[in-house]
Amino acid sequence: MFVDTAKVYIRAGKGGNGAISFRHEIYIPKGGPDGGDGGKGGDVVFVASKDCDTLIDFRFQPKLIAEDGKAGSGQKSSGKSGKDLEVEVPIGTVVKRDGEIVADLTFDGDRQIVAHGGDGGYGNWHFRSSTRQTPKIAELGNPGETFDAELELKLLADVGLVGFPNAGKSTFLSVVSNATPEIADYPFTTITPNLGVAKVDDHSILIADIPGLIEGASDGKGLGDRFLRHVERTKALLHLVDVYSEDAGKAYRDIRNELAKYSDELAARPEIVALTKCEGLDEEIIKMQMQAILAQNPDAKVMAISSSAHQGLTEVLRELWQVIEASREKSEPKTIETEAEEDIPVITLETKEQKHRAHHQKYQLGDRGSIHELEANEYIDEDSEE
Repeated sequence: MFVDTAKVYIRAGKGGNGAISFRHEIYIPKGGPDGGDGGKGGDVVFVASKDCDTLIDFRFQPKLIAEDGKAGSGQKSSGKSGKDLEVEVPIGTVVKRDGEIVADLTFDGDRQIVAHGGDGGYGNWHFRSSTRQTPKIAELGNPGETFDAELELKLLADVGLVGFPNAGKSTFLSVVSNATPEIADYPFTTITPNLGVAKVDDHSILIADIPGLIEGASDGKGLGDRFLRHVERTKALLHLVDVYSEDAGKAYRDIRNELAKYSDELAARPEIVALTKCEGLDEEIIKMQMQAILAQNPDAKVMAISSSAHQGLTEVLRELWQVIEASREKSEPKTIETEAEEDIPVITLETKEQKHRAHHQKYQLGDRGSIHELEANEYIDEDSEE
């Protein structure tokens, strides 16, 4: 079962209490305070794992609690720190606290502390002084961070498929990739996102198919914005429009409006438009529907395809790959030219042997009687040959 949202209670470990203790040994009647510090509470750490693909486990385990630190003890012994709680989540998981993002795990192996454990309290030996030689006070451990968190899963894909229900998104994904989404001749056949890997010219493209959108989707109509988050991270959009739509231009415009209402950034994502189900259709009708889309956006790249007849699919995938490559080049960090290595001053520390020789050259010692002239923390080996 695919679950992409969850609510959990998170509590990091409480720090251990400091100890009140005094040294008691025979022949040492006034040993003084020796209470140790409490151990630190465990952190709650989220770890992204490619072996996870859903948040369903958190529906059955809604409480994430790290181990508390142990109390200190005598002989200045600190308490044991609490064990961190490591929580595996799918790649693309976002952790929110009161609507604010506290962690965003986008790569396999990403680790982020979402709740810090409390510090342990000081034992009574920290509070000794010349006027208070037998302090009978110690600190309590600090509580760890505690809050209710919202978890959201945003699929990581190169291309996101958008369009009205029954526009042919699932059929397209099933033909160009190894995905096996449910396909039927009625709207909202797809009710959960699907991922598939398409191959073109020795390149791999990860494609995400989300349930079809309808007018008002950004306000929650239909399946609404529940799944639009899954195309937020894509580098390109493939907008599929049914060639049999009464008005392809209006169908295109309505989906574009919903994307813009949901996110300006998503609406600005590079896009390719594909007219679907074009097998056996008159060229004049296809051209008319293309013109209707271009009337809404003259800069749109519109292509005609048929998934069932395998027409135009390779061309669309090649266009998508070019968009993905261009997007990656823009997002790559630029290297900063630095000065030539010889122009950068280098500071080194003298080794003990170099200092040793420098002192010998400076003072030219004939016997050990001149050693008092050196700094008190320097030492000259009396067996030196220099």
